[in-house]
Amino acid sequence: QVQLVESGGGLVQPGGSLRLSCVASGSIISIRTMGWYRQGPGKQRELVATITTGVSTKYADSVKGRFTISRNANTVYLQMNSLTPEDTAVYYCNVIYYSMQGYWGQGTQVTVSS
Repeated sequence: QVQLVESGGGLVQPGGSLRLSCVASGSIISIRTMGWYRQGPGKQRELVATITTGVSTKYADSVKGRFTISRNANTVYLQMNSLTPEDTAVYYCNVIYYSMQGYWGQGTQVTVSS
């Protein structure tokens, strides 16, 4: 019943910015963690950023200082600045509830290219 819907992906030039959004719905259990992961061509899925209730945020070293994760209730955002071609990937939203059950969105494509 849980659904995660991502939006905001697209094509952007190097140095540009994008803002991803993810809305979680369908659960009466409270959210513990929301985050973003990405998978580039021929690469493994990797953590980008997470935000956990009462704990704060975590970022991959490769995005520190450029990306910012934030959350408002059941919506998580990822502000991405100073984008480079290495950021090209499918970005997946993830949510973990206090039940410790986790769910994935279907992903949104981010392409950084001239």
